[in-house]
Order: sequence, then C-alpha cells, then structure tokens
Amino acid sequence: MRPLTEEETKTLFLKLSEYIGRSIERMINRTDERHSFRLLKDRVYYVSESSLKAAAPISRDHLLHFGTCIGKFTKSGKFRLHITALDYLAQYAMYKVWLKPNAEMSFLYGNNVLKSGMARITESIPQYAGVVVYNMSDIPLGFGVAAQTTDACRELEPTGNVVLHQADIGEYLRGLEDDVF
Repeated sequence: MRPLTEEETKTLFLKLSEYIGRSIERMINRTDERHSFRLLKDRVYYVSESSLKAAAPISRDHLLHFGTCIGKFTKSGKFRLHITALDYLAQYAMYKVWLKPNAEMSFLYGNNVLKSGMARITESIPQYAGVVVYNMSDIPLGFGVAAQTTDACRELEPTGNVVLHQADIGEYLRGLEDDVF
C-alpha cells in the first residue's frame, strides 16, 4: 500500500474526470472525513484516513484489500475503472442516461444501449464522454461512453448505439470476479 506517483495520479484523475469532471476535489475532501487514493498490487483503492491508519501496521504481503477498489492499472500503464467505483461515479456524475425497463436486462448482460432502449438523457453530452446508466427508478446500473452527442441521438435510428458498454452491476453475477476482485 503506497501513495500514487505523480504519473499514476494524473492517469487516474484523467479517467475519473471523464465521468465526474471537477468533482474529484469534492470526492477527496469530503465533509465527513478526508479520503485518498492508494495503490496495492496494481489496484487503486479509495480509502478514508481512518481506514488508512488502521491498515498501516499490516504488511503488504498480508493485506489483500482495503477501502473501495476504484480500478486497476494495466500492464501498459492505462487505467481501467471497475464496477466497484459505480457508487462514487453515480454520486458525482456529470452525464447520465436512463433506460426503459425493457432495455435494462440487455444492458446488464453486457450489451450497448440502443436509442430504442433510452428513456432520458442529460443535455449537452459530448461524444465519447463518460456516462452513468440508470434505470427509471434512479438506481445506477453501470457506466459507459457516449457513442453520440445528445443532439445526434435525436436524429438517430432506433437501432443506433447511444452508450457503449464498459461495466455494469451484472458483472457480479456473470462470474467476472477475477477482474473485479
């Protein structure tokens, strides 16, 4: 468990800013307790200061996980968000898409969101921006990348992609534990 290097922090913040914009500062300097990002075995954890102090005496070899796993660094140095970051992405998300009930299962099985399955969308989403996908009850289902701008979605045919799937809560059930945990 160590703090992130400057290059790792920059890579992490660039990825998070695709989804939450400038809210990264609010994510770290929370009102209840200060939080930070720590690296353990190529995985980045979002940890409160009290949990960090409690985990400090445990050696790296014996420490499996602590805090919330936000994602991991690949061998090539890129950062990949995990579904475990969804709670924080949903809390601070800039761009959101709501699904119709008949499109929820398709998304939870790992498919992209089609225009025919989209119920609502926030205004002025740029192309390739990070979006959080909700059902009509405002429960976050996952996240992805906007395939089209909000204006382009209006003229899109019903079978056109609106959101390109990246992660969803169905990953827990599909047996992707090796990648998540």
